[in-house]
Amino acid sequence: MMAKDVEQLKAEAGIAAAAFVKEGMKVGLGTGSTVKYTVIELGRRVAEGLNIMGVPTSIATRDLALEVGITLIELSEVEGLDIVIDGADEFDPEFQLIKGGGGALLREKIVAQASNAMIVVADERKQVQTLGAFSIPIEVTPFSWQETRRQIERILKCQVILRNGDVEKLGDVKIEGGAFATDNGNLILDAQCGATIDNPIATEKTLQGLAGVCEVGLFNNICDMVILAGNDGIKTLTKPDGRLSS
Repeated sequence: MMAKDVEQLKAEAGIAAAAFVKEGMKVGLGTGSTVKYTVIELGRRVAEGLNIMGVPTSIATRDLALEVGITLIELSEVEGLDIVIDGADEFDPEFQLIKGGGGALLREKIVAQASNAMIVVADERKQVQTLGAFSIPIEVTPFSWQETRRQIERILKCQVILRNGDVEKLGDVKIEGGAFATDNGNLILDAQCGATIDNPIATEKTLQGLAGVCEVGLFNNICDMVILAGNDGIKTLTKPDGRLSS
């Protein structure tokens, strides 16, 4: 059998996740190249009569959701969400995640923490034994971001690079060469640790204790299920003690 291309795998995982969204649900809509297929599929179901409300985790997802006809609400307008469906850059056997490759980690984590359950959609390349081969995204304030980077490098003992983009100035901070700016007006530092993060909970806690760090792209103890697409089909991996295990 011919191997499926990555985009086809992403589409299969994204579409499969939409089946977990039921009538009347309040749904967190994640960001990224896989979950966009979930949003598109939900839009198709909405056109067929499904009634849901969505909370997007980025401007890009907001625009796509509106385009496909999903009713959107502010997170502050409701008492929590029924479910969030999002992508991941890596996940390990304990269902701990690296997220933020798309730069939306702060909003993604806010929405995930407000949800009763989290489903991750991914292709099989994202399944790893130890986190860190994918660089850990860290959202930081523009003010003295170089000092924040030094502190992160001191802790992680690895190279930390500023994510490139076309923004040359944020507030009163000028950035030589340009940088990527998040939807919140912050910068992203990518920590290139390699597959060494064997205690992601401790790593997240330590990084979050640094002044200048807004959020860390380690999502711990928050994912309940991974819908994984591979050449042999769709697998549903459920965290044994997660909120969707019963």
